[in-house]
Amino acid sequence: MMHDGPPVEPRPSASVLVLRGRAPFEVLMMRRPGSAEFAPHAYVFPGGSVQPEDADFGDRWRSAAVRELFEELGVLMARLPDGRFARDRECLAVRDLLAGGLPWKPALARLGLAPAFDRLVFLTRWITPKPLRRRFDARFYLCRLPAGQVEHPQPGEVVDWCWVTPRAAQALEMVFATRMILASIAGELDAARLVRKLRRRREGPAILPRIVPTESGFEVIPEPVGLS
Repeated sequence: MMHDGPPVEPRPSASVLVLRGRAPFEVLMMRRPGSAEFAPHAYVFPGGSVQPEDADFGDRWRSAAVRELFEELGVLMARLPDGRFARDRECLAVRDLLAGGLPWKPALARLGLAPAFDRLVFLTRWITPKPLRRRFDARFYLCRLPAGQVEHPQPGEVVDWCWVTPRAAQALEMVFATRMILASIAGELDAARLVRKLRRRREGPAILPRIVPTESGFEVIPEPVGLS
């Protein structure tokens, strides 16, 4: 929805593209319910707004990405004290602790788990166009599905989910940014090679799309801006 006044301050947020397989790899997509405030009915990457508690882990962007990924789809990017990655049994144990009322950080600490920020590689950063009423400053990360884990979608937040290649995903109902981000990685079929490329790349400027009026309505044009 459009906003008539001064631009709304974008809300910091983070999303994750979870990959499985090797060549061609698939991306985990989830569909939001019709009651969702943002992108109702659309297929999106798991993610959400940065919360105050995310600052407890240092990197609040990656912290939000790890937390939201788990809250929505039950995939846990975290390690045990001996360095082993969390497996499905730890994921279910964390969910039980959260359901019992324990906050996110204490729930991880109870099981000796620490977020594995190093497994998240930066992909891109998008800022919602200025004329819109709901705006996000969103960082998008990419990671591989940990061995020994499967997705556990959260009822109420996820009405459908699927594993799909970036090219095949173009047939899904998506918002503009999601579609463009998938298109940006569709040319690379090998997941390991894609991760290596991203690790070597520096974080580039944010993408701030412009909304341009046309005869048939509006056109969204993505363009980079020099933000850190």
